[in-house]
Amino acid sequence: MIHQPPFPNLSGIVLAAGEGKRLRPLVRRWRGDDLPKQYVPFTGDRSMLEQTFKRAERLISPDRLFTVVDRRHLVYPEVWRQLLSRPRGTVVFQPENRETGPGILLPLIHLYKRDPEATVVIFPSDHFIREEGLFMDHVDLAARLISEDSSRLILLGIQPNGPDPEYGYILSDGEIPRLIPSGVRRVTRFVEKPTPRAASELVRQGGLWNTMVMVVKAKRLLALTRKAAPALADAFDQILCTIGNPEESHTLERLYRDLPTVNFSKGLLEIFPLQDPAAVAVLPVRGVYWSDWGSIHRVVSDLREMGQLGRYGSITEDEYLVAS
Repeated sequence: MIHQPPFPNLSGIVLAAGEGKRLRPLVRRWRGDDLPKQYVPFTGDRSMLEQTFKRAERLISPDRLFTVVDRRHLVYPEVWRQLLSRPRGTVVFQPENRETGPGILLPLIHLYKRDPEATVVIFPSDHFIREEGLFMDHVDLAARLISEDSSRLILLGIQPNGPDPEYGYILSDGEIPRLIPSGVRRVTRFVEKPTPRAASELVRQGGLWNTMVMVVKAKRLLALTRKAAPALADAFDQILCTIGNPEESHTLERLYRDLPTVNFSKGLLEIFPLQDPAAVAVLPVRGVYWSDWGSIHRVVSDLREMGQLGRYGSITEDEYLVAS
């Protein structure tokens, strides 16, 4: 069990700016509106976002946990309620959704402005994790490893329980000598949403599901981004220079108008090991049930397994799936 942070400058980013479009028919069926999925309490009383906060705060102080949100989400009272209790200055609003690349970089520069030496853990807010304590023990280990080798970005990879063509896969080629006791391996390749046959082959080869939970020094991630996408990095360097100044809002709005849409996985993460083969590593996570709730089928399947599908009424699973 985790009792204290591995070091005082551990920080976090929670990604909550997505629209959740694939789950929108299901949310609309349940609630009658288009509340993005991360704010929906699928299980119990806490939303997926609130569960992510609670999970992250096992390891990270709330005042060092930044959350990125799309400004348009504020039309929903539930969003206000879930964000009101967050510490001052830790909620970062995007003018527009430009996918996960900018979605990570915007809170990252706010975090970096506050603490240039910070180690950051990045958490998507749409994951269901059953063994949360064990999962966060792996995050804790990754953070400790980064304190020993700050040149790397460490991803958490889940041991597949079978081939799933909807997930991204991480392939690796052996343990890193100086980190051998940890089981961390060097990443060689990423494969996003393979065919069913290819997914089976990836599992056979020891491929891991990519959770997109990662640990890295903030300045290292910025340096990798500057090399992989100089124009994108330049835009955020300009924003960084204005944080806390009167021109901050104007600069942010101006740059976001022309900012490209960049998926972090495809546009940045997959490029990092091509430019620096030692830059990205993966820590295998075993003994944890993890599910990316990006599809109606996956949500319904997990809710049925937990016996909680009935809390949304008497509609059958087939009717839920038709909604997609």
